[in-house]
Amino acid sequence: MDRSLCLQSFRLSRFNPRLTVWRPSSPSPRLLHLAPPFLLDDYVPRYHLISSVDAARKRSDAYAHLRNCNLCPRLCGVNRFEKTGVCLIGADVKVNVIAPHFGEEPCIQGHNGSGSVFFSGCNLRCVFCQNHDIAHERKGFDLTPEQLAEWYLKLQEVGKVHNINLITPEHVVPQVALSILHARELGLKLPIIYNTSSFDSPESLGLLNGLIDIYLPDFKVWKNATSRRLLKADNYAKAAMESIKVMHSQVGDLCFTADGLAKKGILVRHLVMPGKDDEGREIVRWLAKNVSKDLFMHVMEQYHPDAHVGKPKRTTKTHLQVEEPGGNPAPGEVKEKIRYDDINRPVSQAEMSSVKYAAQQAGLWRFNEVAEHGGFNI
Repeated sequence: MDRSLCLQSFRLSRFNPRLTVWRPSSPSPRLLHLAPPFLLDDYVPRYHLISSVDAARKRSDAYAHLRNCNLCPRLCGVNRFEKTGVCLIGADVKVNVIAPHFGEEPCIQGHNGSGSVFFSGCNLRCVFCQNHDIAHERKGFDLTPEQLAEWYLKLQEVGKVHNINLITPEHVVPQVALSILHARELGLKLPIIYNTSSFDSPESLGLLNGLIDIYLPDFKVWKNATSRRLLKADNYAKAAMESIKVMHSQVGDLCFTADGLAKKGILVRHLVMPGKDDEGREIVRWLAKNVSKDLFMHVMEQYHPDAHVGKPKRTTKTHLQVEEPGGNPAPGEVKEKIRYDDINRPVSQAEMSSVKYAAQQAGLWRFNEVAEHGGFNI
């Protein structure tokens, strides 16, 4: 391809990142995965760009939210300085682990790890929760927002992490906002990640606007019957749809610096559940149609039975006969029915493939996987 055609392709690719270019010497067209639409020369965290007036307003709003909690669709309305709601957390935060973490997407963890803060408590009660001892049992230690900010600095200065990753923070948004504003005064310079189950309220996301660089929402299930049974929450999908649209409007599609690390934007996860791949297909279609076809997507296969899944039922006396090899009943031997038996198995490859195929058919193309073009997914 001559130089003029190369330059023309580059200019056009700024508007169409998957530009198809015909090479005269090639028997078929090929895709140029050029980076400019999603490549940043440099990045300044958003919390450094807000004015002192806006910062003071956010501090005031944070305390107001704590006095009449509306941080999630449950709308408990409790005064968090006096008592707790469904999330079980008051005016301070309870943290289980603060450390560099290497279990995230490559563009998040990088080489030095993501500076992860695992908050205790949760506004959901997922029966399959893989962090149920943290989310449901409130294990951890208490911190004020100011003390939390000091931990961010330790992660930056000692851990040399690439970002601050706030994991399950939906119920502590005011404390998170106060900690970020304090940390910027202490010298924090890292991007902030809001790692959420998407059961957020517009009010909490409004408070976070200008403070969060990367939103990392997990869109779990589609049907309300499923959310009631497995998440113990009504209208989860509606709340997730509204939340993800707001997140995208604040930070846009995921962008990277030249080292391949994500700095700004939204990365949506979907954990494929056994027998729920039909819901996964609906979710990815909705995301492509209503959010962005340039959305960075992680179709996850990490599901495994945990928490309450597979445990013996506590409220039934019904038993099943145990069969010997060959299908013959074993006299006198019984086995209790187990809870959530339908999701008490790993996800199959066919279920994973069906969700991924639906995403591709809907127009999504930026996935968390090894890039086919031999470089970063940027």
